[in-house]
Amino acid sequence: MSYSAIVLAAGNGRRMRSSGPKVMCEVLGDPMIGWVLDNLRDAGIPDEDVGVVVGCGAETVKEYLASRGAYRTFMQTERKGTGHAVMQAREMLKDGDNLLVLCGDAPFADSDTITAALSEHTHRGNDVTVVTADLPDPGNYGRIVRESNGNFAGIVEAKDCTLVQLGITEINSGIYWFRAEALAKALDKLSCDNAAGEYYLTDTVGIIRGEGGKVGTLTSPDTDIVLGANSRAELLQLNIIAKMNVIGELLDEGVEFVSTDGVIIGRNVKIGRDTTILPGTILRGNTVIGEKCVIGPNTLLENCTVGNSVTLNSVQGYDSRICDRVKAGPFVQLRPGTILHDGVKIGDFVEIKNSEIGVNTAVAHLTYVGDSDVGKGVNFGCGCVTANYDGINKYRTTIGDYAFIGCNTNLIAPVEIGENATTAAGSTITSNVPPESLAIERSQTKIIENWEKNSKRIKKA
Repeated sequence: MSYSAIVLAAGNGRRMRSSGPKVMCEVLGDPMIGWVLDNLRDAGIPDEDVGVVVGCGAETVKEYLASRGAYRTFMQTERKGTGHAVMQAREMLKDGDNLLVLCGDAPFADSDTITAALSEHTHRGNDVTVVTADLPDPGNYGRIVRESNGNFAGIVEAKDCTLVQLGITEINSGIYWFRAEALAKALDKLSCDNAAGEYYLTDTVGIIRGEGGKVGTLTSPDTDIVLGANSRAELLQLNIIAKMNVIGELLDEGVEFVSTDGVIIGRNVKIGRDTTILPGTILRGNTVIGEKCVIGPNTLLENCTVGNSVTLNSVQGYDSRICDRVKAGPFVQLRPGTILHDGVKIGDFVEIKNSEIGVNTAVAHLTYVGDSDVGKGVNFGCGCVTANYDGINKYRTTIGDYAFIGCNTNLIAPVEIGENATTAAGSTITSNVPPESLAIERSQTKIIENWEKNSKRIKKA
């Protein structure tokens, strides 16, 4: 028996006041639909067996899907309800399949819930199994209606509920497992005769039951699985919940937080024990941080690997590798391709780009190092620049071990500074410097005494 899924992702961002599709709104830096697709992968459903129904902003969603895997897409040109959306993806309904249907804007529908519902579905031999939850304030969710003996009878959308039914607290999560043949037959009998004039997917449950099919439910103990976002306020709430869930897991793993103010940590970030995360820290993508580090305050890392005992104060790093015992900041930018080896010290107002900095090298402050290979034990004075771009091409600079780069040195690439060489402060180096040598490249000082302009400037003042 095979398993497949349909993700409903055709909604617009009208109530979000967004020009893009709703499912692309982000929770902890990832689109909501990305959370859903990851959950499907974790539940063992291959990308090629997932169909996504798109509508508003279809090209944006398709582009995102293409960057992730081999998903199938189906266009819903008119918004006529969830049942109508599933009709557009009829190709996914294959005999013998069990088919999962869920919403693309419900990021917390986790793999455990999906697999538990599938187990219940197959164990009971159900034609449809609906995941439910019990909410104290069920709001606009569809209500689960049961018979007097407790058996599942159907789902009624909130706008179609009677006053008695509105008092029901068990709600439909929007997650369903169907036997594909049963769903296909039910879709043929769907009607839009309701308050919204739409084809409700929920009505297929009653149709299947009326045809003698077996229907059932799985009640999830985690009420967060039902949460979606139809407004910016609801999206903010999703971010807050996700943030605290991630931080809670990290606390259990031995990570320290003195405050969570301004802290945002992506769900794929890994952090070692005894590391302290200070306020204003944002960690995104596939960032991995070792043990006994201090990260922050006001630090942003994206797709970075950080070793042990590292201190990063007001650092922005992207696609970089930072080894053990590195100290950097404040006000440092590490651009893609940067590698800082053990013991490197980066001072304030320094930018490193696509460069490898050797063990125990110090780049003090007010310095730019771009497209460079720097050895170990090198010292940069204040205000140094590797001029790597001539307006057409970019070139690399090579600096040997234990070299001393004097203050305000400009290194005009391509250029090589030998081991234990020194450049004099204020030099603009345009030629290779041999090892063990001093390079001085300045113009000769020329003094003009009693300069007339000085007298005029003083009189004006």
